[in-house]
Amino acid sequence: MQPAFAYDEKKISESSSVSLTIYNQNFGLVRDTRSVELANGINHVRFEDVAAKIDPTSVSFTSLTAPNSVVVREQNYQYDLIEPTTILSKSVGKDVRIKNYLAGGGVSEISGTLINSPRTYVSDAEGRVSSTYSGLVVKTGNGVILNPQGQVELSELPAGLVPKPSLLWKLETDKAGSHKTEIAYQTAGLNWKCDYVAVINNDDTKTDLTSWVTLDNQSGASYRDAALKLLAGDVHRVTAPQPYLAKGMMFRGGAPAESQFTEQSFAEYHLYTMAGKTDVKDHETKQLSLFNAAQVPTKKQFVFDANGQFYPGGWSPQGQSKKINVKLEMENSEKNNLGMPMPKGKVRVYKKDKDGALQFIGEDQIDHTPRDEKVRLYIGDAFDVVGERKQMNVQRISDRVTRVQMEISLRNHKKEPITVTAVERAYGQWKIINSSQEYKKKDSTTFEFDVKVAPDSETKVTYEIEMRY
Repeated sequence: MQPAFAYDEKKISESSSVSLTIYNQNFGLVRDTRSVELANGINHVRFEDVAAKIDPTSVSFTSLTAPNSVVVREQNYQYDLIEPTTILSKSVGKDVRIKNYLAGGGVSEISGTLINSPRTYVSDAEGRVSSTYSGLVVKTGNGVILNPQGQVELSELPAGLVPKPSLLWKLETDKAGSHKTEIAYQTAGLNWKCDYVAVINNDDTKTDLTSWVTLDNQSGASYRDAALKLLAGDVHRVTAPQPYLAKGMMFRGGAPAESQFTEQSFAEYHLYTMAGKTDVKDHETKQLSLFNAAQVPTKKQFVFDANGQFYPGGWSPQGQSKKINVKLEMENSEKNNLGMPMPKGKVRVYKKDKDGALQFIGEDQIDHTPRDEKVRLYIGDAFDVVGERKQMNVQRISDRVTRVQMEISLRNHKKEPITVTAVERAYGQWKIINSSQEYKKKDSTTFEFDVKVAPDSETKVTYEIEMRY
């Protein structure tokens, strides 16, 4: 293929090192170190191994050998690729030959001039661009032929096409010789997410926790022997990130292994650096172990939250019955064998049955969780525990004051005692006049009862609340 311009292009070396920082927002930062021979004056350097989904406005070229002696005068991102539709679109007005190979072994040939582009682009009133394939139109000595069938042949490729996306720099330097350079850019299509496997023990008091990192490379480039860093946090970007299609995950059992990632606080985020290097191939999903923790103290909770609300006048839905939520709580602290900031992700919970086989018992999504904060997992609803909430009486004290009597019934059909947390809500200015059990005020609108329920029995909680609106 003939070059698009008359000047000579300098050949840049293969990558000597590459490092990736991958964000969990479907983009990454690539830093590639290469060498190039530069002459005094103006040099043109082409770099072809760039990601297809590069953000060309984010590219940085730096000479590490002589940073102040190399100036970037011009930078071009060339992505007009060699492919059939583009070749035909750039060959309008040129001679073409179309051969149609017949069933009997013969060949039918048409020669003429291509007078249209096979793909048409149309913009509507709101600036949205759509494209349609319209076929070929060839002008011959005998007339115009529409959509001729067969193999299209051209005498040459149009100028300016490139085999793959590439960056072209116009550099000026006063220091000739070999320069070690760093090319840095952002690209879409690099993503990572975190998945957790939690195996809880028989009495629901200890959990073995394994964290897996899933890398997904759809950037259009491969990164060999790359130093890898993962950034957890919500980095503000002007353009919204593309949605990420979640992949599968692996399960690992056995004793905890030493983490291959080290964590550090960075700006307002957390950075996880992998020990050693790894290959990150294009169109590949890779899974790496982030950390393992054994015997993490765990608290199992039964929560009855009927979402009952008091309204002016004291009205509340009658006879509310709802499943009891089952939740697991653990503290992300060093004393609990954790203590590393936990990236957001899905936690799948397993437990061994009487035969020793692991069974899946629920899953939940957690947000980024700093060290020394609690992780709470909602894993499902209790089968053998039932809650019911009733409004027993309403009394209008005045136009703005109402008293309401409530009854909460909790029935335990299990063979062991449990404690159920009943969550209640009230609005306006409120106070509890009397109650059959102690309660805890959680905030201005929420209070809770921790109710002990014996095996195969029912416990009722009654209270009277006064509200002023």
